[in-house]
This record gives sequence, C-alpha cells and structure tokens, in this order.
Amino acid sequence: MSSKQEKIEKMLELQKKFIELEQSGEITAEGYFVPKEGSDLDGYREEYSKLAMEVVEDAHKEKGSHA
Repeated sequence: MSSKQEKIEKMLELQKKFIELEQSGEITAEGYFVPKEGSDLDGYREEYSKLAMEVVEDAHKEKGSHA
C-alpha cells in the first residue's frame, strides 16, 4: 500500500471485520490476544498496529513535523 488513504481504508476494513466478529460472539480475550494460527484474528493486531504507525509517519511527513 502506498497512500495514506489506502492504509486508512484497510484499517477500516479490519475494524469492520473485527466488529462483526465481536457482535457475533466469536471473539474471546484469548482469541484476541493469542489467536490460533489461521483464525480470523491471526495477525490482526500486528497488521492494524503496523498500518496505524505508517499512517502516523505519513501524516508527519505531510506536515514536515518528523525528522
């Protein structure tokens, strides 16, 4: 993903899927923090955090506020 907007759209997709899983009762604390390999939450937190940090970095670059 190259643009900040694409990253934000991916984050929104991830959030939407998470909310759907949460509302269906499929999420447990263990499943969130220690997801089973191949589960819907496998890699979720890592991917979301990575995208969020990239968006922050992109915003800093746009404003020239980051060295």
